[in-house]
Amino acid sequence: MQPYIFYAILSAFFASLVAIFGKIGIKGVDSNLAVAIRTVIIVGFAWMIVWVQGNAADVFKITKYSYVFIILSAIATGLSWLFYYKALQLGEASRVAPIDKLSVALTVIMAFVFLGEKATPGNVIGGALVAAGVLVTVLVK
Repeated sequence: MQPYIFYAILSAFFASLVAIFGKIGIKGVDSNLAVAIRTVIIVGFAWMIVWVQGNAADVFKITKYSYVFIILSAIATGLSWLFYYKALQLGEASRVAPIDKLSVALTVIMAFVFLGEKATPGNVIGGALVAAGVLVTVLVK
């Protein structure tokens, strides 16, 4: 198994816990406040890992070009979290989470367009199946 597959599976597992824990925790709490609290915890946790690894000084080695895209990624993450928590507050986690995973199909398309990645039958069919799953989630009650 390729190492990225192992980490991607861990990512999926913990992302599923985000939905479950978030849905439980957001009850009676403003969704934006919940995201703000979550963000503070994530910032502290991420910096703790960087310091333990001894990579904190590398922050000065990052190029301006990379910073621009890291910042844009952070803004996209923040907006994603805000909308995700609002959706969790308003809907069922079992319906919100699959719709959120439409990001998989969108990422596949954007990777072809913006990153020049090659379309393979596996990623095209996989992306289409994810999109089909989202449609089932939305349309079938």
